[in-house]
Amino acid sequence: MTLRSPAERLLQTLAFEATGLLVAVPFYRLVTGASAGEGTGILLVLTLAVLAWSACHNALFDRLEWRLTGRVASDRPQAMRVVHALSHEGTAVAVSLPIMLVLGGLSLETALTMNIGLTAIYTGYAYVFHCAYDRWRPVRAERARAC
Repeated sequence: MTLRSPAERLLQTLAFEATGLLVAVPFYRLVTGASAGEGTGILLVLTLAVLAWSACHNALFDRLEWRLTGRVASDRPQAMRVVHALSHEGTAVAVSLPIMLVLGGLSLETALTMNIGLTAIYTGYAYVFHCAYDRWRPVRAERARAC
């Protein structure tokens, strides 16, 4: 089986979350009126929580795809890339909503609205990021190991 190594998965996840902050912080500040420091702090905590989840989700998704199709992530067709991005962001809502309620001090309605907005932004971002990442660092049998 040729999947990304744990070190490669870590690099992928860190790159995804770090560049995602550049996209998400301005949106969060615009909607909530939070200061730069407050918005960045809350989204950093969200990022750390989703960072942990992201590595698990991507490894599980890749393993499931491998078992069902025998295909590695960098050979994933476009339709499956959409499924991957939607499943990632949909499950990230469950991880992030409690954090937004508690640390953000947001009402349930505002937290859900923010989650929907961030999910929409990150879904498109996830699709573009993973397409680019797979071209930048494709899975190669000679360097890949099972996660």
